[in-house]
Amino acid sequence: MKTYQFTKSQELFKRAAKVIPCGIYGHFSPAPLVPATSYPFYTARSAGARFWDVDGNEFIDYMCAYGPMILGYNHPLVDQAAAKQIQSSNCTTGAPSVMVELAEFMVDLIPAADWVFFAKNGADVTNYSTMIARDATGRKKIVMIKGGYHGASSWMQAPGHHGTIEEDAENIIRIPWNDVPAFEKAIENNPNDIAGFIATPYHVPVFADNEMPDEGYWKKIEALCRKHGIVLIVDDIRHGFRMDIGGSCEYFGFTPDLICFCKALANGYPISALMGSQALKDVTARVFYTGSYWFQAEPMAAALETLKELKRIDGPKKILATGKKLLDGLVKVAKTYGYDLKVTGAPSMPYLRITNDESLMLHQDWCAECTGRGAYFTSHHNWFVSTAHTDEDIQQTLEIADDAFQIIKQQYGDRF
Repeated sequence: MKTYQFTKSQELFKRAAKVIPCGIYGHFSPAPLVPATSYPFYTARSAGARFWDVDGNEFIDYMCAYGPMILGYNHPLVDQAAAKQIQSSNCTTGAPSVMVELAEFMVDLIPAADWVFFAKNGADVTNYSTMIARDATGRKKIVMIKGGYHGASSWMQAPGHHGTIEEDAENIIRIPWNDVPAFEKAIENNPNDIAGFIATPYHVPVFADNEMPDEGYWKKIEALCRKHGIVLIVDDIRHGFRMDIGGSCEYFGFTPDLICFCKALANGYPISALMGSQALKDVTARVFYTGSYWFQAEPMAAALETLKELKRIDGPKKILATGKKLLDGLVKVAKTYGYDLKVTGAPSMPYLRITNDESLMLHQDWCAECTGRGAYFTSHHNWFVSTAHTDEDIQQTLEIADDAFQIIKQQYGDRF
C-alpha cells in the first residue's frame, strides 16, 4: 500500500511560521503529531467522513475536526439551512428570529435544562458557567478534576503554563477523578466557599486512558452539591450528542445545574451553548456576558438543522454502534500481530493505546503509518466517529490498519 507524501503541507508550514506564531497554533499544532512529518497540516476540501489535504491525499477522518463534525462534512441539509439563512441575514443590528426557534428546540430536547444562552466557543460557556455559579452562591472557589480540560483561559490551564500566573488559579481546587471523598474533603476544608463543581461526563486526559465514572459517582457528586449549595456544571463540549441526544447527563443518569455544549452542536458552524435549570435563569440574566458575533444567524440555523437531523436518525445510537464495529475490528487486527490495543472511553469518541510499549513510541508509529495510508489517527487524543462513517470506511480502515501493523512488526520485530 502506497504511503502519502506531504510536500505542499511542509512548504505551507514554512511560509506560515514566518507570519503566524507557531505556524499553526492551538490544538491543530503539529507538535502532538509524532512524527510530524507523517501528517498533513493543511486541508483543501472535505466531504462526508473524508478530507483531502493540499497534496491531494485522501483521508478517512477519525478526528472529525477535533469534534465539530458529527453528521459528515458538507452535510446537505445543514449547509442548505445555513445558506438559506445567510441569504436573508446573518450578523445584523438585532437578534435573529431563528435564535428563538433554536432555543425552544434545545429546551425541548434537553430534559435537564429550562433555558439556553448562545456564544461561540466552548471556553465562552465554561467561563460563563463559573461566573453564574459565583454570582448565584456569593462564593469564590471552583472545584475541577486534575487533568481535566475546559478551554484555554488562564484559570483552566494547568499551573506553570506560559502566560499564566499563580493568582489565576488561586480559587481553583483540583481533585482526582472518581474520588468522592476528595470532593468531601474539599468541601470540609473550604466551608461555604465553593461556588461550583465542573467536570466532563467522563474523564478525557491527554496522554492517558479515558476513565468512565464509577458506579454511582455522579449521583454522589450531585447529592453533595445539593446538600452544600454548590452549582453542578457539566462540560459537555466534547461529549455532547455523542452519547445521548438529551445530553451526556441522560446517559449517566444525573441532573446538573448547568450544561456546556459546543463542538458537534452545529456540525462545524461556530456556536456554543450554556443550558441550565430554572433556578439559575434569573441569575444568568443579570450576569453580563456577550460577544461581537454571538448573534450570528447562520450558525444558529445550522445548529437547529443539525439537532433535528441527529434526533431524526438517533445519531448518538448510530455512532456508538459504528464506533464499536470499528474498535472491535481494530482490536482483532492488532491481536493477530501480538499487540494489545486497549480502548477506553465511549465508542463514539474512544481513546486507543497499544499497551505492549509503555513509551508509546510503537503506538505513535502505528498511528502515523495508518495516517500515511489514508486513515487519519492521532496517538495522544481521543478520536471521534460520525454518522457519515460507513461500513466501507471501516473495512478500508481495517485494511490500512493491517498494513500498518505489518510495517510496525517488521520495524520492531518481537521486542514487544
